[in-house]
Amino acid sequence: MKTPKKILIVDDEETLCEALRFNLEAAGYEAHVAYSAEEALTLPLDSFSLILLDIMMEGISGTQMAERLKKDPATASIPIIFCTAKDAEDEMVKGLQLGADDYITKPYSLRNVLARVEAVLRRTENTEKPQTDTKQLQVTYKGMVLYPNKKSCLVDGQDLKLSRKEFEILLLLVSNRGKVFSRADVLKKAWPDEVTVINRVVDVHVARLRQKLGPYGKNIITRSGYGYVFVE
Repeated sequence: MKTPKKILIVDDEETLCEALRFNLEAAGYEAHVAYSAEEALTLPLDSFSLILLDIMMEGISGTQMAERLKKDPATASIPIIFCTAKDAEDEMVKGLQLGADDYITKPYSLRNVLARVEAVLRRTENTEKPQTDTKQLQVTYKGMVLYPNKKSCLVDGQDLKLSRKEFEILLLLVSNRGKVFSRADVLKKAWPDEVTVINRVVDVHVARLRQKLGPYGKNIITRSGYGYVFVE
């Protein structure tokens, strides 16, 4: 029998937590609840497959907790889905900049939550699945090398730490140098599961990519009114 995926819900709204837990367990997951970031940080977080994290909480906020998780090698790869109010877009963007995998705006339907959870876990499993092909494909540009099978990127010999979405966006642009991709094109590639994502999320990820790429960041050009292109 397959072991169910463990999901942690971190939210200070007790009724909402219990509704999420009930529906996640009904869908076959093992769900746990923490009513604050402080409580969540006492748990063995590296045992969870995914964290549903509310942004606006008393004490340690969701973004502060996410920052701690991403800095710790033991928890850095755990997928995070942020839950945020519609008027907290700036906090949501900050969370995405920290490396969150997705976000859901409140009020949300439980059906939407389950769809997002399934989509993120599926992407994670695909990323972590061992490769049987010993010949790794490479996409190169000067001192930058991308390995699509391993989902890794080297810049001048140094391993570049990229989130899954950052890697997918970079691979799309570098593999098609000179071709302009609209935000819709990028969304379709990095968010393929028909979820609703605002265009600003693409801008956030591209801006973060430019920072991480150092001198190669200038090769990602914005074509006003059209989208993004990687130029040589």
